[in-house]
Amino acid sequence: MSLTPNELTGIRDKPERVPGTIDSIWHAIGGQLRHPSGAIGALVGWLMAIVNNEPNRLAIEALALRPVDLVLELGFGPGRAVEKMAARVARGRVEGVDQSERMLRQATRRNRKAIAIGRVSLTRGPFNPLPWGEGSFDKILLANVAYFLDAEGHDIAEAYRVLKPTGRMVIYVTARETMRNWPFSGPDSHRTFDARDLWILLKQAGFDESAISVQELKLPLGISGLLAIATKSERS
Repeated sequence: MSLTPNELTGIRDKPERVPGTIDSIWHAIGGQLRHPSGAIGALVGWLMAIVNNEPNRLAIEALALRPVDLVLELGFGPGRAVEKMAARVARGRVEGVDQSERMLRQATRRNRKAIAIGRVSLTRGPFNPLPWGEGSFDKILLANVAYFLDAEGHDIAEAYRVLKPTGRMVIYVTARETMRNWPFSGPDSHRTFDARDLWILLKQAGFDESAISVQELKLPLGISGLLAIATKSERS
């Protein structure tokens, strides 16, 4: 079997897995990123809030929020994006779903004032099914969450279902070319994407081909990211 120069470069660049204890630690970190829990999960949430600051900012800008928008975030983590979005939808509302009890607690503390006046509502639960009717939200955000969606496409299809016609969905992921160098992002914990994979994910969810765009981002620390924007057709 022959390999192209690009394939050979990918092999050389990919760090070797170290068997035993170190590999187990990376595996555990990958699991915590997928579903933070316990004291380590609290630390992971704090780190996520710092590392994801710039991706969250870019993704929120891409949502083009209006003051009256009803917004949903899937996988809200420590709740920083929820906080920022709530500040922009003064006459709207932000809802959030996350599968981690630890993240629900962190995000609830961060957004307690907005929750108290009814402008933010956060819940723990799965992405499928979602507890809202068809066409409930103007905007939907998934930032560093698509890695954990089911491979069969039910989760993203459910997000599409609750998006209003003409509504916008924004997805941010770190690109595969970066994640392949991170030993905690193995196939047992993360589904990775290149630009075409992300486009296909949205196409299979139900978005028209012409309504999907995927932008490649160059972020600090040499991180390559992907920002996808998709608009639901009016006839949906």
